[in-house]
Amino acid sequence: MGNFIVKKVAVLGAGVMGAQIAAHLVNARVDVVLFDLPAKDGPKNGIVLKAIEGLKKINPAPLGHSDLAAYIAAANYDDDLELLRGCDLIVEAIAERMDWKHDLYRRVAPFIGDEAIFATNTSGLSIGRLSEGFDAALRPRFCGVHFFNPPRYMHLVELIATPDTDPAIVERLETFLTTTLGKGCVRAKDTPNFIANRLGTFGMFAVVAEAQKAGLGFDVVDDLTGAKLGRAKSGTFRTADLVGLDTIGHVMKTMQDNLKDDPFAALYATPAPFSTLIARGALGQKTGAGFYRKDGKNILRFDPAKGDYVPGGAKADETVARILKKKDPAERLKLLRESTNPQAQFVWAILRDAWHYAACTLGEIADNARDVDLAMRFGFAMEQGPFEAWQQAGWTQVAEWIRADIEAGRALADVPLPQWVFEGPVAERGGVHQPEGSWSAARGAFVPRAAHPVYQRQLFPVTVAGEGAASAHTAGTTVFEDDSIRLWTLEGRGVDDVLVASIRTKVHAIGPGVIAGLARGIELAERDYQGLVIWSPDDPFSYGADLQAMLPVFMSGGAGAIGEAEKALQDAMLRLRYAQVPTVAALANMALGGGCELAMYCARRVAHLETYIGLVEVGVGLVPGGGGLAFGARRAAEEQMQAPDAYLLDFLKKYVLAAGTAQVSRSAIEAQAMGYLLPDDRIVFHRQELLYAAIREAKAMSDAGYRPPRRSTIKVAGRSAIATVSAQMLNMRDGGFISEHDYHLGRTIAEVMCGGDVEAGSLVTEEWLMALERKAFTGLLTHPKTQERIMGMMQTGKPVRN
Repeated sequence: MGNFIVKKVAVLGAGVMGAQIAAHLVNARVDVVLFDLPAKDGPKNGIVLKAIEGLKKINPAPLGHSDLAAYIAAANYDDDLELLRGCDLIVEAIAERMDWKHDLYRRVAPFIGDEAIFATNTSGLSIGRLSEGFDAALRPRFCGVHFFNPPRYMHLVELIATPDTDPAIVERLETFLTTTLGKGCVRAKDTPNFIANRLGTFGMFAVVAEAQKAGLGFDVVDDLTGAKLGRAKSGTFRTADLVGLDTIGHVMKTMQDNLKDDPFAALYATPAPFSTLIARGALGQKTGAGFYRKDGKNILRFDPAKGDYVPGGAKADETVARILKKKDPAERLKLLRESTNPQAQFVWAILRDAWHYAACTLGEIADNARDVDLAMRFGFAMEQGPFEAWQQAGWTQVAEWIRADIEAGRALADVPLPQWVFEGPVAERGGVHQPEGSWSAARGAFVPRAAHPVYQRQLFPVTVAGEGAASAHTAGTTVFEDDSIRLWTLEGRGVDDVLVASIRTKVHAIGPGVIAGLARGIELAERDYQGLVIWSPDDPFSYGADLQAMLPVFMSGGAGAIGEAEKALQDAMLRLRYAQVPTVAALANMALGGGCELAMYCARRVAHLETYIGLVEVGVGLVPGGGGLAFGARRAAEEQMQAPDAYLLDFLKKYVLAAGTAQVSRSAIEAQAMGYLLPDDRIVFHRQELLYAAIREAKAMSDAGYRPPRRSTIKVAGRSAIATVSAQMLNMRDGGFISEHDYHLGRTIAEVMCGGDVEAGSLVTEEWLMALERKAFTGLLTHPKTQERIMGMMQTGKPVRN
């Protein structure tokens, strides 16, 4: 069928999901037309225009940068259906009503292009029944696509085909969703609520039932079912408030209406606390109250017995918390099961219930156990899926425990575990995940991973426990390794001949060992490879300089010793910039302070969309000392060269302000607008494609005959600009917006970026700017206010404002 290039997408429905799907599409530079009903009053596109404007105000932001809202075209069903003819993909995201969706399908069908894919975004309606809204000619290009909310941040997308869906259509859509939108796609069967919501909603039923048995409040339950259990830190009921109790109630009703013959059907009744809160209109965060309500600075929890809110904040018993910290899963589970503590019994019970239900429904809802585990991890932020956790705790022993509880009437239903749990390949091998694949209850075999070409870009895909896949921490060929850094290579798949540097320190902090390792990496890359990529298999990219390592150096050698260390760091940055092979920073998560500077001085940056970049040294009372201020001065001069009639200070201000206020980008897109990423840098939407894209970028630069930039002088704004910036900051200080020390730091930043006490328009070298930066950095180390900030950060992890 050739290439499937998505140039334009129509999104039908400008509600919460439709508008945010549209936002994520424009994040990915895909043209979008957002449709809704014509407004009864005002402009006919008023409903859509209001939704687009609302995208700028939502937190967390659905847009990578608020300016991207301008790229969403507004349309309505009365006037604009002709626009559908130019769309390669149409995503319907209207309310979860079968009749409404069918009415819309009949209306838009005459305008759908001959090659366009039509996908319905539904959280649980039957895709087969929805397809009946189209004639036979369009059904092969129709499928289900279930984004999780919020679409920008939630990794999971479930793909659901019907018997009529052309398999090539689903593969095309999966490729687009994976690489362009960065999603983790899981194929689900066409059953009510698909995989993640089916298991997730059952899990919520189970939590409510078991909490009532144990007599636990919602706050204690959330503490037990959050980070302590390897799940989203919001736990169960806080998550319900975030999602919306009405939304969860709808998903519950889908199970009630469509699973009447399910052996677990008796459990699907909406729990009383949900019914009570929904009836009151207390739908969670969007209404200001749900299971929790904020009262000033206090958080209250709903007490079903009293029918009112009471003080919250209760935590798990310390004895149970200690059990949950046990590293051995088998020991942890045994202790929970055998404990007489009601909280421990509660945790064992909800785990047992989840595993019981997952095993009984596997053949119905998914092709294999891997899809179930990945759906729960991608959709509910679990560290492990249900089958992974079961297998790691000891498949056979846990199965016997579950069977014993079922037979004793302690489980939520008397449904026996499937026979494949106890007999055959799974029991013999000790679990559903094996190197050759994951167990399919429907096929009765272990099923390997999909071989779609798009997944060849994921050099280290997300794996499941028991799969035995190579770890990115040890894979490939190690060229050099110590406690600070690993230099290594991969073979094949188009990523040969590029050296990879992976920082190994805690939070990838940059200290002397990392600096030495990078210098060694550049030397090796120039001698034997086509380029050097700085990438680490886990987050963050880097939190910056190693403050713990800096303190003893300062105590023993004073500011002079720190100055030498800073000189070594700056020299390493310049070595990266002027290396004879391309150096590429592969960024994800946090790149702060020295991590930001490390990225700045590479020849190119390839960043995951969710990369948060900034120079944050003022938080510890310092200024950037690894070349960050010199970078801002240089970039401002380069930008001014494109508009020579403009004032240099106009370009410099954003860099001074960003460093002076410790601004951190909220996306890689925003980092480009801030100037920390350059226009030629690449933004990758799928985290697991980052390394592939960075290595390929280095190879492409090398193949194009890469040469480092020429060393040249930099035009600076001089003392007059320092005076202008200082006056503006003085007003901020006098107005109470910044402290006296903030003012001092801001003025110091301006002095360095403006080139010091020189005439406006003077030409200086990078070394000149770095010397000013170094002097400013070391001078601040002896300032009492800076020392207060450093000690505060090291002791509490939080910035001190003084």
